[in-house]
Formats: sequence, structure tokens, C-alpha cells
Amino acid sequence: MGVTSPKPFLEARSVGRRFGARVAVADVDFTVDAGNAVALVGANGAGKSTLLAVLAGALNPTSGEIIRRASVSRIGWVPQSPALYGRLTAFENLEHFARLEGVSRPAQRANELLDLIEITQENIPSSELSGGNKQRLNLAVSLLSDPDVLLLDEPTASLDPRQRRRFWEIAQKLPERGGALVFATQSLTEVDENASHVFLLENGSRAFTGTLAEWHFSGTVERVT
Repeated sequence: MGVTSPKPFLEARSVGRRFGARVAVADVDFTVDAGNAVALVGANGAGKSTLLAVLAGALNPTSGEIIRRASVSRIGWVPQSPALYGRLTAFENLEHFARLEGVSRPAQRANELLDLIEITQENIPSSELSGGNKQRLNLAVSLLSDPDVLLLDEPTASLDPRQRRRFWEIAQKLPERGGALVFATQSLTEVDENASHVFLLENGSRAFTGTLAEWHFSGTVERVT
């Protein structure tokens, strides 16, 4: 008997998304498998953010379907713009979202994640945090429920080099323990350092999908620069 491959955590089947007459994503097939770190690449306007939002469930597809493995109910999403309550402190934001997600011991979980992302300015409103600290807090929110899949939309654009290294140290723990990571980026360095697979979008359609080595061999790298 052959070995049965595990089902993907997430699967997009012929997914499309329109905004009025504009086609943002067109007939895309995409899978998110355990242990993979997938770089979602393409020029500005290629459809990366839209596809991530559809995978996250923040947008409904106009056509096609998103299939989630029955055992996977935890998906973390870090949108490009931090989705925080500006009047609340970092701790209060984390505790609030932890309660909404039904996390046991929300205050304890909030403190654990504050330590993880190394934010010490927990007594000021999050609206007064730096752009980098807001983005790190955004990551902490996505990790509250210990997700199986983490979706990241250009998450390090506002981080300094040290924060960027720390961010990836945290994010890469997920595929290392059998989860999955999907991240949109404009940085080829981030692709080479953090991706196991690459998915290239052009004008909302799939132009390439494969391993990192296959992507370099395909000669499509220059199409995202």
C-alpha cells in the first residue's frame, strides 16, 4: 500500500476575487502544507494582499472555494496595516483579543507574548508605539491562539534590522514544529532566507509555484524586481 499524503492545511481551488469590475485574483489554485514556509511574491498590485485576506477568511472569494482541514481551526493573520485598538495599551490589546478568541488565562497569555516580542512600553496607548512595535504587537495578536497556519502580509516593512531578525526567529518556529507559514514580501533576501517554497502572482494569476530551488532555476526571479 502507498503512503497517504496528509491533506493541506489550506487549499484554494480556482479562487477569484473581484472588486466591482476589477479582477484582483483570477482562478488561483494554492495549497498550504504542513512544514512549509511559502513566499508569496509579485509586483505591487499583483493580488498578494487580496489572496492572503481570502485565505484568512477576511474576504470571501467571488468564485472558487477555500478548503480548510477539519482539524485546523487556528489561523493567524498579520495584515499589512496593524489592526489594533489605539486607545488600549499593548497588554490590553493582547488581553482583549485573547478573550475574544476564547484563550484560557488571557492575562497570562498576553504577558507571555509581550515577553516574546520584547515590548516594554506596555503602559502607553498602542497608538503612540513606533511603527515597528505596532507591527510586532500585530504579530503577537496573531499568535494568541497558537495557530497552525500563519499568514503574513509584508510584515517586516517597518522593522529595523534587529527587529526583523527577531520577527523571523519567532515566525519560523511554526513550520519547524509542523505548522505552516505564508508570507507576502518584496524582499528577495527574505525569500532566500525564510522560504521553502515560492508562489508568484502576476496580474492576479499564478505565474509560478514550486520550491525555492526550482524558482531560482526557472529564471522568474527577475520578474519581481
